[in-house]
Amino acid sequence: MNKIMQVDENKLKQRVQRNILLVSAFILCAKFVAYYLTNSVGVLTDAMESIVNVAAGGISLFSLYWAAKPKDKNHPFGHGKIELISASIEGILISIAGVLIIYEGVKRLIVPDAIQKIDIGIYIIAVSGVLNYLMGWYSILVGKKYDSIALVAGGKHLQSDTYSTIGLIVGLLLLYITGLTWIDSAMAFIFGTIIILTGVSILRKTTDNLLDRADLNLLNNLAETLNANRLPEWIDIHNTKVIKYGNCLYMDCDLTIPWFLNITQGHKIGSRLRDVLKERFSNNIVLNVHIDPCDIFESPKCAQCMCTDCPYRKEPFVNKEEISLSTFTSNQVEIDK
Repeated sequence: MNKIMQVDENKLKQRVQRNILLVSAFILCAKFVAYYLTNSVGVLTDAMESIVNVAAGGISLFSLYWAAKPKDKNHPFGHGKIELISASIEGILISIAGVLIIYEGVKRLIVPDAIQKIDIGIYIIAVSGVLNYLMGWYSILVGKKYDSIALVAGGKHLQSDTYSTIGLIVGLLLLYITGLTWIDSAMAFIFGTIIILTGVSILRKTTDNLLDRADLNLLNNLAETLNANRLPEWIDIHNTKVIKYGNCLYMDCDLTIPWFLNITQGHKIGSRLRDVLKERFSNNIVLNVHIDPCDIFESPKCAQCMCTDCPYRKEPFVNKEEISLSTFTSNQVEIDK
């Protein structure tokens, strides 16, 4: 059943990206028609970014197909990290497009050219902007639901394209009303800079994930989930490490339980920890638990231990120690100190 759900999720993500790619190709053609009619470098900036949209959409679609491949001998953690590579390439392409747009703006400022049929260009750009926003909203919605960084990155890019389109329409209206051609170049400078910043932002996020930088929001979410479903035998959980591959989480942690429990009891307690996390993360989590016994002789935690029927208690229970980010990720050496 879980494998069937996973396949359905992958097919849904691929279908969403395929539809986005088709609409992006249509918008690309429409924007170049607008550029041909207006000869506006401002419109050209929007058209050039649409080239990036189509190229990035194709890369994202390929990455989603690749990420859906099952684990194998050479890829024991699956193929999910291809989504990060896809998003990184998209960030690079966006940044390059921004540089080219600024170049065209400078060129047009030095060598002015006639601009015409601005009204038709405004209509075409406005419709394409609405389509981009709707595609971006849907891509982010599906991407967040199924933990796809490729869909989220693509959706944010499409929405940033929409925001720049709004500014472009305002600039084109000013150009249409005033006839000042330098406004066209100014739009290229402004939107080229915005596009570069968008590309750099995507690159920073994907680089962090490629380097397996700790996701503090995710760790806090995990800690809150465990606090809400805590068993009395979970004395503490520490030395937690989480790596994300696509929409799958791989988590290692140490779980401290009462020292007098046998192996079977310890296994059941560890299995409950796994079940709680799988309920929260839709079976997209692989958990390895190392069981530690509590040490009632050297560093007892009786005052925080909720096992009130423990026959070996050294002191009465006072209050439980909440699982927090600091305790959740600390290692045993730090705890002993």
